[in-house]
This record gives sequence, structure tokens and C-alpha cells, in this order.
Amino acid sequence: MSASFWSSEVVPADRMTTREKVLAFATMCVGMFIALLDIQIVSASLRDIGGGLSAGADDTTWVQTAYLIAEIIVIPLSGWLASVMSTRWLFAASALGFTLSSLLCALAWNIQSMIAFRALQGFLGGSMIPLVFTTAFMYFGGKQRVVAASTIGAIASLAPTLGPVVGGWITDTLSWPWLFYINLLPGLVVSWVVPRMVKVDKPNLALLKGADYASMALLALFLGCLEYTLEEGPRWNWFGDDTILLTAWTAGLSGVFFIWRSLVVAQPIVDLRALKDRNFTLGCLFSFITGIGIFATIYLTPLFLGRVRGMSALDIGMAVFSTGVFQVMSIPLYALLASRFDLRWILMAGLALFALSMWDFAPITHDWGPAQLLLPQALRGMGQQLSVPPVVTLALGGLPPSRLKLASGLFNLMRNLGGAIGIAACATVLNDRTNLHFLRLAEHTNAPAVEGEAALRQLWQLTYREALTMTFSDAFLIVMVCFLAALLVVPLLRRITPPAMPSADAH
Repeated sequence: MSASFWSSEVVPADRMTTREKVLAFATMCVGMFIALLDIQIVSASLRDIGGGLSAGADDTTWVQTAYLIAEIIVIPLSGWLASVMSTRWLFAASALGFTLSSLLCALAWNIQSMIAFRALQGFLGGSMIPLVFTTAFMYFGGKQRVVAASTIGAIASLAPTLGPVVGGWITDTLSWPWLFYINLLPGLVVSWVVPRMVKVDKPNLALLKGADYASMALLALFLGCLEYTLEEGPRWNWFGDDTILLTAWTAGLSGVFFIWRSLVVAQPIVDLRALKDRNFTLGCLFSFITGIGIFATIYLTPLFLGRVRGMSALDIGMAVFSTGVFQVMSIPLYALLASRFDLRWILMAGLALFALSMWDFAPITHDWGPAQLLLPQALRGMGQQLSVPPVVTLALGGLPPSRLKLASGLFNLMRNLGGAIGIAACATVLNDRTNLHFLRLAEHTNAPAVEGEAALRQLWQLTYREALTMTFSDAFLIVMVCFLAALLVVPLLRRITPPAMPSADAH
């Protein structure tokens, strides 16, 4: 292996050709894409995985929950880890580890081993995501930064959207182990290319001495318990369950102590002081709101098609595919608008389109299918593309390079937290409001001529179906309100003009 492969020499952006920067950035984007894709790739195939591993429904849900908990813990730590190991080696090690853990998932022999390997996969995959953000701001300026932010935004919102589509198709066409085998080739390519191309900083192992390990433990406890509470709360009646009550209290207390410690130590592992920057604080808020919109609708739409329409995993994937198509089609539109208009106006347009999409979802009926979903999903795809990339630039574009690593982890964490809270809120709405709508419909149901158990069962099923459909409408309207509220905050953002070229001290 060549000496240049192991060399710790930093290669500034102004010493790299555009082709080299694009290749390095594109390779990192592949790693980010497969890490984000794997959040939802199993969602449409949990029944098949459970059947293959002889596991019950309650155990099988942990195939997704374990990944989410591990990922959400490591994302805010990625900035500190990159400072210790350097961006290139952390990304390369994470990509290689993600690839190997994907292989282990495909070879899992029971549900316990699958859950353990999925947690490992989520931990290693999560550390790649924020590094793409920071590297893009180191490499690109001006119009190139606009294109880079557009690419990152598209991946951040498109990959989770495509997860159920890709997962359903793979499971129906091949078998569930191929959900993980498909990561092997791209993972190995990323592991090989990144150390050769990405040399934006040097490792600093001295940071291991005297690091704030107490904050790391508090952060892991806080985020792990919070994610568990949000994931399992709707299934176990929230605080009526002793375990949920315990994890909620643990999350709250450890979160308070973590925030206090991060504000008093000299070198925190997460830069909460970056929240003094108004654009960064508001950017984290918008990242949280877009996380609610992206993940909640990914959760709601396939669930409606499965529970109300009774569609298969493949049919559900094809029905929601239009969101991704319209988002990809909107990428050139965003690049054109971003070069001519203030990003704040584009962000407002994106948030408004997303809110309009939720409004168009609201009249949903039990017979809605791909044709009826086309318009609201088209608006949602365009809204995602016009809202996520501006937030990336507005939040991170005004920060000094020295703060980007630690701040990027917090920014990405907010999107995943928004998704977790959005899904939990929607699941709670579906549980509570379905019962309410069912009772109201039952009160107005006049069926004196209904006789026999079969007829009563059919009437109950029809009433429950309508109640459930009305509840999905409620959930979409709640998401719409979140985006309308976010619209009111956009004028508080400062305008950000990307610099012509990253400065030398960015490295």
C-alpha cells in the first residue's frame, strides 16, 4: 500500500482540482446515503425478517429500534470523534464497520443476534452522516456550495423516503438478507476511496486524554432512554407503563445534567455554545420540523396503505415512490432558484409546499391509492427539496470552520429527534383518536336490521376502517400545523451569502 495512503498530510481545498473534490464528496455522499437508507429499509419487511428468524412481532420491532437508538447516540459525538481520528479515518473506519455489520445482519441466526448487529450497524453508520456536511463546507464555496448543500439535503430527505420502497422490492424479489447484502459493494468502495481522497484534517489523539467522558455517558443515557421512550411509549400506554416511566425520568435527568456540564466544561463534546448564533439555533429548529415532516409521513403513508388498503410491501413501495421522483426532479429547480433568490424565500416556499401537501392529504378516504396520493406526494417531494438544503446552508454557513464539526452533529441530531418525536406523536394520535372516532361513528350508526355474528363483525370492521381513516387525516393536519408555525419563524433568519472559496484555516 502506498505511503501516501497512510500520510497524515492535509490537502487544502485550493490544492485540489474540482474533479478531485467532487469525487471525494460524492463518495462520502454514498456512505451517507446507505446509512440513511438503512433506517427505513427494514420497515416494510419486518414480518418477513421475523418469520425468517422465528421471532414475534414485539421482538421484531427492535430490528429498527436498535438501529435508531445507536445512530441517534453517535451522531452528536461524531464531531469529537473526527477531531480525534481525523475525518478521513473516522469515515473510512465507520464505512468498513458498517459494511461488516451489514454482512453480520444478513447472516444473523436468531432475533437476538440480529438486534445486536443492527445496533452496531446504526452506531457505525450514524457517525458518517454529519461528516458529509462539514466536508462540503470545507471543500466548496459560492455556487458550488449551493449545489453541495442541495445534494446533501436531497440525500437527507430522499434516502429515508426510499427505504420502504427499496426494502419492499428487495424482499419481494429476492429475500430479506439482501436488504443488507446490497450494502457490501458500496461500503467497500467508500472504505477504499475516502482515505485516498479526503485529507481535510489531521488526527489528534491527545484529545483522548482528559476528554469529557462523563458528558459522553450522560449523552448516551439521555438519547438512548429518550429514543426508547419515544419508540415504545405509544405501544405501552406511555407513563402507564413502569419501564416507560423509568426511561422518561432517566432521559430527563441525564439530559439536564448533560446540558449543564456541556456549558461549564472548557472543551465540550457537543458545542451547545453554537446556539448563541441565531441562524444556527433557528436552523436546528427547522431541522427538527423537517425531521417531523419527513419521518412522520414516511410512517403514516405506508401504514395507511397496509392497514386500510391491505397492500403488500412491494405495492406500498411503488405507491409512495412518487415522492422521491418529484424530489429528484426538483433538484435542478432548487439549484436555479438558489443562484438567484434569497435562501430564506426558498425555505418559505418549501415549508409552504410541505404544509399544502399535508392539507391535500387531509381529505383521505378508505379507497385512496397511488392515483389519489400522487398530488400530495408530489407537493411533499418538492417541499422536501426546497426546504432541507436552505436550512443546511443557513444554519451551518455562518459558523466559523473551527466550530463546524461539533455543531454539525447537533444539527443532524435535531432532524433525527424530530423524526422520533413525530413518529411517536403520530402513533399516539392513531391509538387515541381512532377510538374516539369509532365511538362517535358507532353512536350514529343505525343498524336495526343487522342480524347474526358475521353481519355484526362486518359492520364493526367497516366502522373501524372509517374511524382509522379519519384518524390518519387528523395526523396529517397536525404535521401541517407544525410547518405553518415554522413559516412564521423564517423572517428571523439572517441572510447567508456563501463565500467564494473556503479559507485555508478551514483545515
